[in-house]
Amino acid sequence: MTSLPRGRAADGLSVARRRRRAVAVTGAVSAGLLALSACDKPSPLATITVGSNSVSSETDCYNDGKEVKAADLAKCLKSKDIKSISVDPDETVRFGVDPEIADEGWTILMNGQPLTDSSTKTYRTIPGSVFFNAQYGASGNSTLVSIKEGDETVTGLWSFKLKKDA
Repeated sequence: MTSLPRGRAADGLSVARRRRRAVAVTGAVSAGLLALSACDKPSPLATITVGSNSVSSETDCYNDGKEVKAADLAKCLKSKDIKSISVDPDETVRFGVDPEIADEGWTILMNGQPLTDSSTKTYRTIPGSVFFNAQYGASGNSTLVSIKEGDETVTGLWSFKLKKDA
């Protein structure tokens, strides 16, 4: 028989279980924090909205405020993962960027050529017809539109394909 008063043996076992659980929880939290510290910070988002549809994108052409090399920019413009959105030429196309992009200044490019002046606002609008007008360099029923971060040097580039919705 045991010399512990009634119910004490169960309490002793409970303390050991609580310690093991505490150690397990501490280990899990530590492992989670370690995994998070190994992750790269995601790039800021750029968003295009047409009517009630929108598409957002991060980019591989981002160097956390430092200049992106020209060779990397060329690769990003040829990427197969460029998101697309349908645009009715009578609709307004809305561009939105994270404040982090706006702080550096950003320009809307159409087929690689500047369409707007640099802005530090987080939001801009352009008539949809512009993106399919030959006067602005458009040809066919789709246009590559990019958001270029930076005034003097390119520190980020987000690209989208606008498809004409007749």
